[in-house]
Amino acid sequence: MGRWLLRRTAQAIATLVLTIVLLFFLSHVLPGDPLSRLGEGRPLTAAETETLRARYGLDRPLRSQLGSFLAGLARGDLGTSIEYGRPVSALIAERLPATLLLGGTVLLLNFTVGLWLGVRQAVRRGSAEDRWLTTLSLVGYATPSFWLGLVLAWLVGVEWRLLPAAGMRDPLVDGGILAGTADVLRHLVLPALTLSVVSIAGTMRYQRDAMLDTLRLPYIVTARAKGLSPARVTWRHAWRNALFPVLTLFGLWLPVLVTGSVFVESVFAWPGLGSLAAAAVGNRDYPLLMGASVLVAVIVVLANLLTDLAYATLDPRVRLT
Repeated sequence: MGRWLLRRTAQAIATLVLTIVLLFFLSHVLPGDPLSRLGEGRPLTAAETETLRARYGLDRPLRSQLGSFLAGLARGDLGTSIEYGRPVSALIAERLPATLLLGGTVLLLNFTVGLWLGVRQAVRRGSAEDRWLTTLSLVGYATPSFWLGLVLAWLVGVEWRLLPAAGMRDPLVDGGILAGTADVLRHLVLPALTLSVVSIAGTMRYQRDAMLDTLRLPYIVTARAKGLSPARVTWRHAWRNALFPVLTLFGLWLPVLVTGSVFVESVFAWPGLGSLAAAAVGNRDYPLLMGASVLVAVIVVLANLLTDLAYATLDPRVRLT
């Protein structure tokens, strides 16, 4: 187990380094000048432009810029945002709580409601409930999240005025911690619901198929023949083996905890990392874009590593392959 873990960790580190290098070069080939927006108020003189290029290292060769970025990254320095003139790490730290709240809520709903509905479908295979849930999961999985967000924002937030359509807090609310928390939760409902529809639909289908395969295995037939209750057979004997395919899905959805959704955060004006990264792309803000990209890359690689560790823990045969 120790040698397998060291080898898998080394592979993850190598993958992360290669990904960061690739992201650096891809971000710097975007068309446009990152200093163009700084001169929107008044045109920058040639001397001012050269000074700014030197300040942000844009006057150096791309290979030299990469070396400086990697050296700063090793020290925990992500550079300074061109658009905001502030450290990238500080900007990310400001937006991270909002994204963790949104992504954590979506993951919690996904891997509780989605798993439970998937198991329920498998146990009731062929019933009217199974057919309705299958139809709903197909519709939810095929629904674009940005379209659903626009519909919910217009219908629930504007037409019906049941929930806030944008933002994370109402600046007019002033009633202490409880009132502030309730206000944040009201703003959270629509973006979390938008992201959860697609994620829950996918998890339902994965869990249903995995449970159906497991319920056909001989040891499940034996457990039923021994007179065990249906609930005991389903949750104690079948569900654990049916979790393997869902673990892969968890590894794919874990980055949502940090990134959220660029489109959904933009639709609902949610102040998270997704909307910050989208603004960085539009502004050609290389340091901010790389800071957000590195964070996402770390989460993706870490999610895959944790998924492999979960597989190896649940099934020791994985370590032998």
